[in-house]
Amino acid sequence: MRHYVFKKKVLYCGIFVITLIILLHPDRNARGTYEFIAKKYILNNLLQETALNFSSTAISDCDYYDVIYDDTTLPISIIEEDLVEGHRIKEGGEYAPLDCRPKFSTAIVVPYREKAEQLRGFLVYMHMFLRRQNIHYRIYVVEQVDSRPFNRAKLMNIGAVAAMQAGYPCLVLHDVDLLPLKPANLYACTKLPRHMSSSINKFRFVLPYLNLFGGAISIASKQFKEVNGMSNEYFGWKGEDDDLYSRLETHNLKLTRFEPATSRYYMSSHQKQEIKKKRNNLFYHTKESMVTDGLNSLKYIEVATVLHPLFTHIMVDL
Repeated sequence: MRHYVFKKKVLYCGIFVITLIILLHPDRNARGTYEFIAKKYILNNLLQETALNFSSTAISDCDYYDVIYDDTTLPISIIEEDLVEGHRIKEGGEYAPLDCRPKFSTAIVVPYREKAEQLRGFLVYMHMFLRRQNIHYRIYVVEQVDSRPFNRAKLMNIGAVAAMQAGYPCLVLHDVDLLPLKPANLYACTKLPRHMSSSINKFRFVLPYLNLFGGAISIASKQFKEVNGMSNEYFGWKGEDDDLYSRLETHNLKLTRFEPATSRYYMSSHQKQEIKKKRNNLFYHTKESMVTDGLNSLKYIEVATVLHPLFTHIMVDL
């Protein structure tokens, strides 16, 4: 009888533990779908603006209908290749189509440290990807060269300032380990800030939680200024994305996305990724500190800025 009671207790304990794991597992709240801008409304939701100093000799405007409805997927094997001759990428990683006038100018800002081979593959892939979209763009790689813990958000701020000084109206803040799979995922800004990488292979192409705003995002330069950029205080991989989301909330800037099938990304990093939501009253902290912590408090030492064939390399000591 005692043996039977013991087995029964073990069974109930096992059921309780399994139920607890299911309830607390971060994938429980993951979403394979969410509210998004339907393809037929994307063009009306885009901010059509080019960089201040950009000009084109093309006669006709670029058309983006075919880009948005492009259902192809780029092969990841592109990262192992080299760019073809005559790619027409200007020094500093700038490109614009010659046969039509682009309606969008975008600066892609990439925080970086000590991943040379990954960066090489990223640059080759991104140029092959972006050239299919008929946009004017430039890639900024901001490298932290000091020995302090990595400060991703501060590097984003530094790259954003450089891009805005060059007159770019649209920023894409982009991790080096993410590669967009669908050319339909247009690298241009929408009227509201957009979470671009909402469907990542490492997360089984589902959104871990609705307020996620990291990986690859697009935001108009004027909106980035409005929220005072990102916090400069997040050394190490912490909650800088949630902090930025809270800044958007404070300014009533709603988050938007494209559909999951369009927003697919391949994550090349093998590092463990934290997907559990950790806000801890961050909204209230951000509301108080964002006025003094961000673009207006940005301090760093610029070691060098070099215009490479595929990117603008900004090396900084934080």
